[in-house]
Amino acid sequence: MPPKKGGKDSKTPSKAPAKKKEGSGGKAKKKKWSKGKVRDKLNNLVLFDKGTYDKLYKEVPAYKLITASVVSERLKVRGSLARAALIELHNKGLIKLVCKHRAQVIYTRVTKGEDEAE
Repeated sequence: MPPKKGGKDSKTPSKAPAKKKEGSGGKAKKKKWSKGKVRDKLNNLVLFDKGTYDKLYKEVPAYKLITASVVSERLKVRGSLARAALIELHNKGLIKLVCKHRAQVIYTRVTKGEDEAE
């Protein structure tokens, strides 16, 4: 069969060959490693100052859920200091123990109805 006229063998310039899609074949680019997340260093208090101690007695007994981590985060104090403060508030009767476990102690506020019952 003779070649068709105007086909691939014609001398007229045709379109440039389509480029391959990126990612298929060729040299692959090296993976760039992410830098990772950088956390800000916490600068929490080791001992209570006057303002924070007053805030502890004024605000913490009003919280619905009271844990060492909540107190530590809101008052910007160390976790060990927060645990000691919660024990002190519990001994004075300002907060009520809900659940005690060696790893997590949960307190809640004392409601008015419970004060009259006790």
